[in-house]
Amino acid sequence: MAHDILLRGGTLIDGTGAPGRTADVLVADGRVVDVSAVGAGGLDVNASEVVDIPGAVVCPGFIDLHSHADFTVFGAPEAVTQVTQGVTTLVTGNCGFSPFPVVPHHADELRAHGRFIDDGLTWEWSSAGEYADAVGRLPLGVNLALQVGHGALRIAAMGGADRAPTPAELERMRALVARSANAVVGFSTGLIYAPGTYAEADELVAIATQTAAEGLLYSTHMRDEGGGLLDAVNEALTISRRSGVRLEISHLKASGPAFWGSVAEALDLIEAARAEGVDVGADQYPYTASSTTLTSWLPGWALDGGPAAMLKRLDDPDQAERIARDLGGDVGGSFDPERIVVADTPDGPYQRFVGRTIEAAAVELGLDTAHAAVELLRGQRGLLGVVNHSMSEDDVRRILRDPAVAVASDGHVLGCPGRGRPHPRGLGTFTRVLGHYVRDERVLDLPLAVRTMTELPASRLGWSDRGVVRPGAVADLAVFDSGTVTDRASFEDPWQLSTGVLHTLVGGTMVLRDGVPTSTPAGQVIHRRPRP
Repeated sequence: MAHDILLRGGTLIDGTGAPGRTADVLVADGRVVDVSAVGAGGLDVNASEVVDIPGAVVCPGFIDLHSHADFTVFGAPEAVTQVTQGVTTLVTGNCGFSPFPVVPHHADELRAHGRFIDDGLTWEWSSAGEYADAVGRLPLGVNLALQVGHGALRIAAMGGADRAPTPAELERMRALVARSANAVVGFSTGLIYAPGTYAEADELVAIATQTAAEGLLYSTHMRDEGGGLLDAVNEALTISRRSGVRLEISHLKASGPAFWGSVAEALDLIEAARAEGVDVGADQYPYTASSTTLTSWLPGWALDGGPAAMLKRLDDPDQAERIARDLGGDVGGSFDPERIVVADTPDGPYQRFVGRTIEAAAVELGLDTAHAAVELLRGQRGLLGVVNHSMSEDDVRRILRDPAVAVASDGHVLGCPGRGRPHPRGLGTFTRVLGHYVRDERVLDLPLAVRTMTELPASRLGWSDRGVVRPGAVADLAVFDSGTVTDRASFEDPWQLSTGVLHTLVGGTMVLRDGVPTSTPAGQVIHRRPRP
């Protein structure tokens, strides 16, 4: 019997955290068929393809728990930035944003919320299932697992209003979760973004209870990642306790120098909750800068009614002045113009500020920093992405060492090259951990690092046949040179693909061979886990 591929003579790190061992890995029909230690004679089979990998590491393909690729996959389905990192699965729909459900009377508002990173979305769907079908027809280079976003649910039920939902609107959101459940693996919130920021705890508990009933994960971009970090962690844990939902705290960090070090107590809170029986995990990207849109610093009232209403306020001199006053009151707090760098400005008058700080833009415009931020948003019609250099390297390392924290990118860039100066995390998160933090800095060892990128995220999703290398598991695999693997993307020059990953297999098919993408469509949409 001929088998698909035999990976021969590599160092197997199987995803469980166990030490590496020299082994042959046999793949057939999309699954791992056999694993045999070379010292025991290896595998003597008639494989249709034999790939000799002595000295290289073979491990499960990396699972990115926090991606925004659902808005960009139509523009670059081959996902070259991912396969060159050894990433085989992206979990999308994070931070409360998903491109579904779409209801006719709020369709424009939903599209407006994703317009900044929308890369060729066709918007031919209304439901999660229809979106999944549309993505499934693409020539995918990696797998996608979808989440439904709370912001999208709120827009479908009640638009962008800054108020509590009526009982009927809340029930509508719960029903949309249930209706989405067969196509998604989770539900997410973005509690610093409108309209998610308008939600109180009771609303979130009600939807999370439905999420738990469907056996889905709850991922949250918490309400505060600065001075209110610990309160935000406690809110997330309370929602999980009250609803019984599995909780994933997204991109854990402490943002702002005044709050550096508070991640230690945040990790303690999470560990204590886990000890009492709360099913909670967290994830992190390995950088000291975050990235979002400049609108996330605006006061909630300025965002009420959605992007179109916000733009009207920016165009009104009196309301724009009020926004600037509110924003100015936060200068030196979460809004630190010296650390916030313009990353992307689609067509508009202020593209010249890409790569420069808000403070530098203010000097050139002859304005204070708050008024400059308002003017940049007005001129760019709200479309202005930023990179915020707000975190501590000590905090990054502390979180990275925690064996219960998964590595995740928070990225959206799938094609290369592209426009602007995006955060390099989309092109280098996983290789940065392997190269910089494991090999060069020895912050954690290789088996633990691999586990945080494979078996750990798979376990958060309830997957037992992914994230590990053992007979019967899905043959999503990465092969890399531990001595050379590196992230090349930087904040100054982000459009650089990672190197050192030799082969990436998705469902037993090579999507990266000898470091070169094959453009072979091997990915699929992974639907929800079975009902509990």
